Amino acid sequence: MKTEENIAPFHPGRYNTLPMDEQEQLFHKALEARQKAYTPYSGFKVGAALLLDNPRDIITGCNVENASYGATVCAERNALFTAIARYGTISVARIMVVTDASPPAVPCALCLQVIQEFCPPSTPIHLASLQGIERTLTLGELLPHPFSSFS
Repeated sequence: MKTEENIAPFHPGRYNTLPMDEQEQLFHKALEARQKAYTPYSGFKVGAALLLDNPRDIITGCNVENASYGATVCAERNALFTAIARYGTISVARIMVVTDASPPAVPCALCLQVIQEFCPPSTPIHLASLQGIERTLTLGELLPHPFSSFS
């Protein structure tokens, strides 16, 4: 059950150390990716953009639904898999996720689990509505107890 006690606190400025022009670029890339989403079943479009440190690049992804719901791929995983397919080894500086929801939706548990495979717990994840960033949390805050090879 969703209550005020179990909702992560809102921290609009925390972790926003990215220069405004780069932050805007990351937001617009995720927004652009969102427009390409294939969502004939839910109509819920999501766009994601990863800012890579090494190599320095922005990689995007959108959600792609399927009649067999388990075959649906979320925007965050789509972007991560695209980055890995393109570069092999990656270093993700931050992640932007854009939906039309306000407050914005957080990545699902499956996406968070996949993200933690490639990103440290300190990785900022910006959650944005169509108007801009509304919440920024770290991967560790969103997934405090991930399953890992040490589990």
